[in-house]
Amino acid sequence: MLINFDAGPATLPRSVMQQASEAILDYNGSGLSILEIAHRGKAFTAILEEANGLVKKLLGLDDDYAVLWLQGGGRLQFSMLPMNFLGTDETAGYIESGHWAEEALHNARLYGYTEVLGSSKTDQYTYIPDWGDIPEQLQYVHLTSNNTIYGTQFFRFPQTTVPLVADMSSELFSRRLDYSRFSLIYAVAQKNIGPAGVTLVVVRKSMLERQKRELPGILSYKDEAANNSVLNTPPVFAIYCSLLTLRWIDSIGIDAIEQRNREKANLLYQAVDDSQLFYGVAQKEHRSLMNVCFRTHDDNHTQTFLNFARERNITGIKGHRSVGGFRASLYNAISVENVQQLIAAMQAFEQQQ
Repeated sequence: MLINFDAGPATLPRSVMQQASEAILDYNGSGLSILEIAHRGKAFTAILEEANGLVKKLLGLDDDYAVLWLQGGGRLQFSMLPMNFLGTDETAGYIESGHWAEEALHNARLYGYTEVLGSSKTDQYTYIPDWGDIPEQLQYVHLTSNNTIYGTQFFRFPQTTVPLVADMSSELFSRRLDYSRFSLIYAVAQKNIGPAGVTLVVVRKSMLERQKRELPGILSYKDEAANNSVLNTPPVFAIYCSLLTLRWIDSIGIDAIEQRNREKANLLYQAVDDSQLFYGVAQKEHRSLMNVCFRTHDDNHTQTFLNFARERNITGIKGHRSVGGFRASLYNAISVENVQQLIAAMQAFEQQQ
């Protein structure tokens, strides 16, 4: 079986895929497939309630927060956020730390004013920029906590009374943080949560009252929360798979998950640093635990190594099309042994050069 280091859709725990496949044929002995159950029926309501409870448990949040399961991916969130919380004559702050942070910034400008609090764009996003003092008049501050394309990650966050919003798509549930510092968190599922097709939003209930304009219900966080994520027919199967993954994470524990993620990242970064052929892209103090980005000193080796790795059942390590090189995504379902196999392939390839 292939080891999938892709940035997303990413590998899922084997046990999750097994349970999901069984539910496709018969969900909990109901005689119905999980693909057929009613989205407002008792079975799916129970799935939602358990998933919502596990989200808050794993993030250490209480009932001051609402959990939403939405569609449209991160790109819809880039617009939905300012639609809801940025008035035409108001300003939001954005920390520009990578491609997706830049996309979020550009979308916000369609609805109000923006202030770039810090940017590393001129240095190819190789580090997390400083953000300076946060102006108190901002409606919110947005950041992308982990940057998949460039392999950087926030290890400290702004101290501010302004509502803090984070795109945590590629790292949520991978480490312990004080998530109560954030007024809204969003994450596409296809990294650490589940399959593509659903986006998780966790929002402070008091934030919902800050909606700035009249919106169609499908674009209103407040309306979605009032309807428990079933304003329209939700992606039932994707949410069910996410529940299975949340159960798997809960069975291991966030602290153990984080310890294993740090071990995986340390092993791979050490191999890159010890290599004469490969080198890391991101500045060391800002290196992501989730997405290890590296290159060869001679780009002619890139495709050759991709082929070499594939022959050893390793896939998904090709860097994003905008930057090239390599990217190994070390999401929760990737094991230490998987990383060791990648390192062994890197070392074997280097010895042949």
